[in-house]
Amino acid sequence: MIDLAVYNRDGQEVDSLKVDESTFGSSVRYPLLKQAIVMYHANKRLGTAATKGRSMGVGSGRKLFRQKGTGYARVGNRRTGKRVGGGVTFAKVARDFRKRMPKKQRRLARNSAILAKLLSNNVIVVDDLNFEKPHTSDFMDILSNLKILSKDSCLVTISDYDDNLYKSAKNIPKVSVMPAVELNAGDICNHRKMLITKDAFLSLLSTEGAGEN
Repeated sequence: MIDLAVYNRDGQEVDSLKVDESTFGSSVRYPLLKQAIVMYHANKRLGTAATKGRSMGVGSGRKLFRQKGTGYARVGNRRTGKRVGGGVTFAKVARDFRKRMPKKQRRLARNSAILAKLLSNNVIVVDDLNFEKPHTSDFMDILSNLKILSKDSCLVTISDYDDNLYKSAKNIPKVSVMPAVELNAGDICNHRKMLITKDAFLSLLSTEGAGEN
């Protein structure tokens, strides 16, 4: 069992949660976690290198003159790679670097990432993160009260989309906000700290508990 403290916005402990490691897979699956992180970075990569081939060039596809009897070297059409303005021979095409993983493997990798954060004491649970209006300085004060340093990257996880919270955090470097349903191993491992609301954490526990039955 992992004892997890619940803090308020002022950094005071107001509650506690007991988390069974078996809810998130009992142990960290490092090979699966590595596979998920590789997929995460590969899917962010854009293949942009491309050149025009013969089919993309401008000009007629008709042979310029007959093969023999003209006294000139034989040539093809105007779009051949041997002529100025023609297409590139063996032209490059934009490459797709995307990788795929089955849904169950992605979920297990996400759980391993959460468990790794729990075991390293990098998960902070807060009871409430509601804002009446966007206010960046107020959100920075909350991070300071919870002892999340400015040099630490932090993934803020909430139960549902909150526009005021997103606007309050978007100008803070190294801080990202994400609903619990969109969590993935790549984003979790890409941040040092994980700040999660109590409601979002309980929803994760209930979802994983229901999935095991």
